[in-house]
Amino acid sequence: MFDKLKEKLKLAVSIFSTKTEEEAVEEKPVEQKKVVPAAVEKKEDHKGKKEKFAGKKAAKGREQKAKPKKEAVTKTAIAEPKEEKCFLKTTEEGPLAPQKPAGFLRGLFSKKEEKGVEETAAEEEIKEKKTGGSKEEAEIKEPEREEKESFFGRVKTSLTTKKISADKFEELFWELELALLENNVSVEVIDKIKEDLKRELVDKPLPRDVPAKIEETLKRTLTEILSFEKIDLLKLIKQKHPFVIALFGINGTGKTTSIAKLAHHFKKNKLSVVIAACDTFRAAAIQQLEEHAEKLGVKIIKQDYGSDAAAVAFDAIRYAEKNKIDVVLLDTAGRLHSNTNLMQELEKIIRVAKPDFKIFVGESITGNDCIEQARKFNELVEMDGAILTKADVDEKGGAPLSISYIIKKPVLFLGIGQRYEDLEEFDADVVLKRLGF
Repeated sequence: MFDKLKEKLKLAVSIFSTKTEEEAVEEKPVEQKKVVPAAVEKKEDHKGKKEKFAGKKAAKGREQKAKPKKEAVTKTAIAEPKEEKCFLKTTEEGPLAPQKPAGFLRGLFSKKEEKGVEETAAEEEIKEKKTGGSKEEAEIKEPEREEKESFFGRVKTSLTTKKISADKFEELFWELELALLENNVSVEVIDKIKEDLKRELVDKPLPRDVPAKIEETLKRTLTEILSFEKIDLLKLIKQKHPFVIALFGINGTGKTTSIAKLAHHFKKNKLSVVIAACDTFRAAAIQQLEEHAEKLGVKIIKQDYGSDAAAVAFDAIRYAEKNKIDVVLLDTAGRLHSNTNLMQELEKIIRVAKPDFKIFVGESITGNDCIEQARKFNELVEMDGAILTKADVDEKGGAPLSISYIIKKPVLFLGIGQRYEDLEEFDADVVLKRLGF
């Protein structure tokens, strides 16, 4: 099972991935020049003028300071030491030693002697910053900070990236869509896969490993499609006695055989079973069910052909209540989902029997037709789950992927052979593994 779908899907994904990489368009964002506001430009110009003026003052100071030094070097031998001006104080004992001016004058003269013109200009600039220049300076430095931050952004966006447009995606997805359609995957499921892939690939930088990204998205989508809450029938049966299960489907899908397999499954789990032969329409349907009941060793409730199917169901439930039987299995007549009158007959059986669990039985190999049958039966009689027969000969495998998504109920079992033991519980992880995910 799923072998053909696995091969087709693998090939289609490979082609889709390759073409996606080939058709992706290289995009290199145009680097935009930073626009500096006029106010900031004006402030920067003002700052430049201030720095230029300070530089001139500093240069002039250096010249004045350097000139005396030169004279000191050239005229060292003949120059007499200058007497330092000072204020002298005299006393009766004689004049005191020369002293520097005290107080404010001392501070003023000492500062001018110790510091050059350049340092004075620097002090004036610091003073301006403390008073009114701090705000202007912050505003002027702000664009520099922004420019540093945006540098890394420009480096990032300047890297060349590859993207694929929505139109190109639609064109390339056709190969994958065709492979899914050929393997009986429903249109709804294909649309879901397409939507998820589009969200991951279109107008976004493509990853280095495009095939891995596509396979990852496909796996996530299929897991979501198949991940319905698993129903434990054995646990449900133990909660109510008798537990009534009705099976529905068209002619030839394997309802009668599926009932026999379910009866064997329940008996193996220590549950008692009674079968109601509610198919009073199809020739030999009652005899076929009687043979299964005899082989399995279970009770069958029947009436003549042409009898009221709802009455047979009623008798089987009463028998189960009287004899404390755990499970009642109702075998209904097969009918085409397009036959309105026969479909309405099911309403009477449901109204009388009030089944606790309703199962749709469909042939896996019929693909999209099986999916349409499930949709129609579910619209009339809300199903609780599904059994897909002949899954062992279904190479395509589209129906198991689609039915749960259509009726929003889980697939319970897969019929994988003719023996009573050939009823496999549906496991989403096993299905994904068989598909190569």
